[in-house]
Amino acid sequence: MPLVWTAIDAALAVAAYRLLRRPPSPARNRAVGWLALNVGLIGGWSAVFFGRRNLPVSTAVAAAMVGTGAAYVASARQVDPPAAGAGLPFVAWVAFATVLTAGIWRRNR
Repeated sequence: MPLVWTAIDAALAVAAYRLLRRPPSPARNRAVGWLALNVGLIGGWSAVFFGRRNLPVSTAVAAAMVGTGAAYVASARQVDPPAAGAGLPFVAWVAFATVLTAGIWRRNR
């Protein structure tokens, strides 16, 4: 899993670089905001899942990342399509993580 997150983090870093090189605009700022929120949620999920071992909340955070990740991709597509594409692996991975987290929760009630 660390290899997957390394690749995802690298892709998000490249996306951030590409977006921040674009001229400031409301669309660019929106995309950067969604990206920043997702980066924060990554850390939040880890703290809740591994640190607090709170399975219901970590499932909700993972599901929220699917939505915020999709919002990032949609907003970034308007500004820089390759930056949007760099977010697709993140959305796919957090969707998978949501299913896994929900399964762990279901099996450990």
